[in-house]
Amino acid sequence: MKLFKYVLNTIPRPYLIKMSYLATPILSVWLKGDRYTDPIDGKSFKRFLPYGYGEQRPNVLSPSTLSLERHRLLWLYLKNETDFFQKPLRVLHMAPEQCFLSIFKKMKHLDYTTADLYSPIVDVKADILDLPFKDGEFDLVFCNHVLEHIEDDNKAMKELYRVMKSGGMGIFQVPQELARETTYEDPDIITPEDKATHFGQYDHVRIYGRDYFDRLRNAGFNVEEVDYSLKLSPELVEKYCLAKGEILPVCFKP
Repeated sequence: MKLFKYVLNTIPRPYLIKMSYLATPILSVWLKGDRYTDPIDGKSFKRFLPYGYGEQRPNVLSPSTLSLERHRLLWLYLKNETDFFQKPLRVLHMAPEQCFLSIFKKMKHLDYTTADLYSPIVDVKADILDLPFKDGEFDLVFCNHVLEHIEDDNKAMKELYRVMKSGGMGIFQVPQELARETTYEDPDIITPEDKATHFGQYDHVRIYGRDYFDRLRNAGFNVEEVDYSLKLSPELVEKYCLAKGEILPVCFKP
């Protein structure tokens, strides 16, 4: 698996995205089994793949959808706790995850727009600091594992707030250390090597602590800190390869 780690750390993300479309059919056949299940597509495997830019986490990357723990947790929350799969919604998805993209695009009841500055698979090339959308344009906004890359994350949060309708909802997952009270960031840390050492990944600019939720509140959102794995049985947590204790930041615009 050293080769897998090397690929993650050396090949630019846009190329990784394109390569993954070729890899998933092979991986799905190679690892087919019945021990673990990806709830996004319902396929089962004898094991999942390891993943991580630093120390790799074992058994977390689904061979079929390429989902990680956080993706599967979000899927289960949307499926079991919201009307996302039934209600007509106008949705903005920043830096859309591949495991969701094709599924959400096929959902006829959604007016679904994807956006990112660099991704080769989005509808709109857009800077999160200056989004090309009207005020209050979207019922639901997804922006997961993006803000840790953004120097001015407060401005980005305010842009997400601006384009969301009053009464709208957003889910903004980030890498977070809940044992850390305050977010760790340092603008003097600028090289990819130093960022990897201090923030865990070469293109991250901070490690969020528990104060992340208050940062979202300061941008105007009402925030629910949802520990959704607590609502699932230990058997399902293991079967779906979820991370216990991961918090979903579910945000609402008053």
